[in-house]
This record gives sequence, C-alpha cells and structure tokens, in this order.
Amino acid sequence: MLFPYYRPRRLRQNKEFRRMIRETALSTDDLIAPLFTISGKNVKNPIESMPGHYQLSVENLVQEAKKIYNLGIPAIVLFGIPEKKDPLGTQAYAKKGVVQKGINAIKSKVPGIIVITDVCLCQYTDHGHCGFVEGNTINNDATLDLLAKAALSHAEAGADMVAPSDMMDGRVLEIREALDENGFTNLPIMSYSAKYCSAFYGPFRHAADSAPKFGDRRTYQMDPANSLEAIREAAMDVEEGADIIMIKPALSYLDIISRLRDEIDLPLAAYNVSGEYAMVKAAAEKGWIDGKKVMMEMLVSIKRAGADMILTYFAMEAAMELKKG
Repeated sequence: MLFPYYRPRRLRQNKEFRRMIRETALSTDDLIAPLFTISGKNVKNPIESMPGHYQLSVENLVQEAKKIYNLGIPAIVLFGIPEKKDPLGTQAYAKKGVVQKGINAIKSKVPGIIVITDVCLCQYTDHGHCGFVEGNTINNDATLDLLAKAALSHAEAGADMVAPSDMMDGRVLEIREALDENGFTNLPIMSYSAKYCSAFYGPFRHAADSAPKFGDRRTYQMDPANSLEAIREAAMDVEEGADIIMIKPALSYLDIISRLRDEIDLPLAAYNVSGEYAMVKAAAEKGWIDGKKVMMEMLVSIKRAGADMILTYFAMEAAMELKKG
C-alpha cells in the first residue's frame, strides 16, 4: 500500500472516523483503585507525594469506596498501615487488623464492589522487608506460612480476591492450599508475578510506611534487566494456582506486559505505580504537561500492550474523563 493510493489520513479527518477504527478501548471496567487504610477515627492523612490520595480510617475508607463504585469502577485493592509493627508482621494476619476491619466495613456498606487485598508483610514488619528475617537474610520458606495466614485472614474477613505481592518463591501454592483447606476454593488469587525491584515505588513506600530498614529488595524482587525470567515467574504462578497474573510497574515494562500476553493464557493485570503517578502530577503542577491527557495516554498504552485490567492511582480521575466521552 503506497501513497497516493493509500492515504492513512483519510480515516483520521474527523473524530467519528477515528472512533470507528480505534484499536484499543479503555473503560472503567479495566480499572482497579488502590486505597490505604489506617487505624483511628476520622483520619484522612494526605499523602504528600501522591496528591489526591490519603491514609484513611475505616469510616473515610468506606466513603471513598462508595465514590469509586459510583464512578463505575468495579474493584479496589486495599493496603494497610498498622498501629504496631513487629519482626513477624503479626498485624498482617490479626483477626482485628486494620485491613481486616476495612474489608468488613466496605463489604457491609458497599457490597457490590470487589475488594482485593494486598498480601505482604512489609507494611507490618519493623524491619520493612516482605518476609521473615534471619540476620540480614529473608528466609523464603519460613515466610510462606505467614503469607498464607494473612491471605486466609483476609478471606475470613470477606475479601473477594487476594493479591500476594511479596515475591517469595512458592507463595501462590501455599496460599492456594490454605484457602482451599479452609473452604475458600472459589476465592481467586491475583499474583504479582513479575514484580521488579524498581525505583518507581518511592511514593508508595512513604504512603504505606514500608521502606526497608536495611538493604533493599533485590534478593527477591526481579532485576529490571530481565525479561525471560518474567515468563518463568508467571508460568510458576500459573502452575501453583494463580487466577490472574500481574506485572509491576507498568510503564517501564510495557514489553513485559506484551510478552506475557503472548505467553500466558490468563487474565493479565498491570500496576501503574506510585512513582508513575507522582511524576505526572508534579509535571502537571509545574504546567509542563497536560496532566489529564498524559494520564489517559499512559493508561491506553498499558491496555494496548495487553493488560486486561490496570491498578492505578488515576482510577477515579480516569473514570471521570471516560464519562465525558
């Protein structure tokens, strides 16, 4: 097809033509909104590095979940900031833990919304790592039982889905077995299958108070230089019982999203992370970019790469833009 016989601009000349041939469609159905919950009453702590987001006590958490659901967004993912931390992260699996209370409150007041819970220990441990620490080493196998206990406690509190984000080997199988043995065979697992050791998590670690107190997470999160490893990680999670696999972060790993879309025949999620959000907000505040247009372009790029669903701090703003048509 050569010019002048083929002229691509013929189908770009008005918005109706552009709508008709558009290859990628973004909708509110694709969005999952992250929320942070904290102990206390009437708490709404602004997260400085993530404008528009807050640490919310349970009554404010419920109100935010209502707003999200009323915008047509089907799901939230819930993160907790406990009152107390300890070496074993016991508040992660406490029956009356902050996340467990949040799940119960949301499901009683906003029953239609899907509540997905982050399953990890980093917010709950006094050392800030995602597992059981021995010396300066994270003990993979000793961590698995703690993660399974956390996932089970979320299920018992009423969660609709659990999402292990720790990157310990074998945790999906351990969680699947714990859920099945306790009558939760129908509760799905969204696994953070390819979670890279990324500098884009900075604002989240501030929001969740989860920065490691020593070292970093390179011994368990993935090397940003690797792509074949992502296929192995995802395949292992599928074999262990994952129902949805996730890539995190999204924007610097669009190639991984695309590659896993070709390799794995399961629903695929991508996490548009806090650093990606913060950069857009900061540049928009400076007047250097049109923040809303950049937001929508970013989300479309993630969908175009192959993601079926997007966890994003832009969820509510994007939903409002989509309602405008």
